[in-house]
Amino acid sequence: MTIWEALDPYVLMWVWGILFTVVLVRYLVMSGVAYMIFWKWQHKRLQHRRIQQKFPKPKKVRNEVLWSLSTFVIFALNGIAVMLLRKADLTLGYKNISDYGWAYYVFSILLMIVVHDAYFYWTHRTMHHKKLFKYFHAVHHHSHNPSPWAAFAFHPLEAVVEAGIIYVFLFAIPHHISAIGIFLLFMTFMNVLGHLGYELFPKNFVRHPVGQWVNTSTHHNMHHHRSKGNFSLYFNWWDRWMGTNHEKYFETYDEVTHRPKVVEETTAQTEPQAVAGVTR
Repeated sequence: MTIWEALDPYVLMWVWGILFTVVLVRYLVMSGVAYMIFWKWQHKRLQHRRIQQKFPKPKKVRNEVLWSLSTFVIFALNGIAVMLLRKADLTLGYKNISDYGWAYYVFSILLMIVVHDAYFYWTHRTMHHKKLFKYFHAVHHHSHNPSPWAAFAFHPLEAVVEAGIIYVFLFAIPHHISAIGIFLLFMTFMNVLGHLGYELFPKNFVRHPVGQWVNTSTHHNMHHHRSKGNFSLYFNWWDRWMGTNHEKYFETYDEVTHRPKVVEETTAQTEPQAVAGVTR
């Protein structure tokens, strides 16, 4: 398909529909599986690992899904822009993995993750500026106690910012398109983990020589709950270097991970409920 054929409105409509479906299915599978396991099936057995003991009201969770759907509209439009740029041969993309080799292929994925981590930290911190917060990031912070469905619950302006990382990859990193696909799967998985509401890492993980550099579910949950500090995404080094880890992060992590396994059911003051219109 030439770029002129790709510009046909009928073609663009179908491409947008396909891209929207792909992003939606990725979200439903990853967030849905996490929600079913931790919020429905095993929520009583894992209550001691629940970061905030209360559950959010069903209306809050429904809003997370609705805002995520609006995000996917923008992500699909962004996908069309990526397709057109690639068709016009304006990116650093290459067609055959053999052009750069498998070692570079793996390296390019790791590089994307590290670059995105830096991009996220600085854009995220910028959106917390008092003059920008209400226009960009306030919607995401409607979830003070997020569920896995909050992973992409963005205001449209924030969705545009989040999608911007793709252009860094397109114009700055030689890449195979499948490498971006793998990166997007990793990004979605880690995003769902950050909004899981349960801490999966073991005791003292945040003090391990390696673990101290990896962000936990507690780290991002505190960001939603406190709206202060903990701006980083995958790795903790930006928060450490910039002094923006929440002052009670390590204390909170210890409290969550040292709880006894048996927790009275009365601590779960709001029972998790199904979100209307979404299969779980």
